[in-house]
Amino acid sequence: MNLNVKEIFYSLQGEGGRQGEASIFIRLAGCNLHCSFCDTDHGEGSEMELTAILSYIRPFPAKWIVWTGGEPSLQLNNEVLSFFRKEGYLQAIESNGTRPLPELLDYRVISPKGANPAYAKALNPRAEEVRLPVKKGDPLPPVELLPQASCYFLSPVFEEQEAKTRENILYCVACIKEHPHWRLSLQMHKLIGIE
Repeated sequence: MNLNVKEIFYSLQGEGGRQGEASIFIRLAGCNLHCSFCDTDHGEGSEMELTAILSYIRPFPAKWIVWTGGEPSLQLNNEVLSFFRKEGYLQAIESNGTRPLPELLDYRVISPKGANPAYAKALNPRAEEVRLPVKKGDPLPPVELLPQASCYFLSPVFEEQEAKTRENILYCVACIKEHPHWRLSLQMHKLIGIE
């Protein structure tokens, strides 16, 4: 079995409930959304066999794989997850929630982005976390419309202009103070300058 892989890298989880944990990131190519604020190159990748991916990641001491994209659920399935699970890996996904996720995941992050949150909930009723990228003025969906999760995060969008990023952060802070079921998730990897 092959996956279309954009990149593989070893770093720290930069945001959300697992922030700061060493993780192996496998970015799969392709996405079914075209978000204006997307900061990720998830275009064309290279076909890799699962055994080649395993050989590439084995030297890394962490046992967490984060499947990301683009939209990793376009390629990821239980057969792939089972292969890496048998090798002792825990597996997380960062998904836009527009497709049902495989059952064998250990940690699910749903980030509805431009998608209808009720649609994401219908396809994926539960997740370990919901993380919404937010710009100043963006309306927040009622939490009841989102998948049931342990944590709900607002993640301010980082923009080229530092002043706009600051406005997004302050807007998220104000929203959380008004709706305390949300928590703040800053993109630590961007703040400290790591991949």
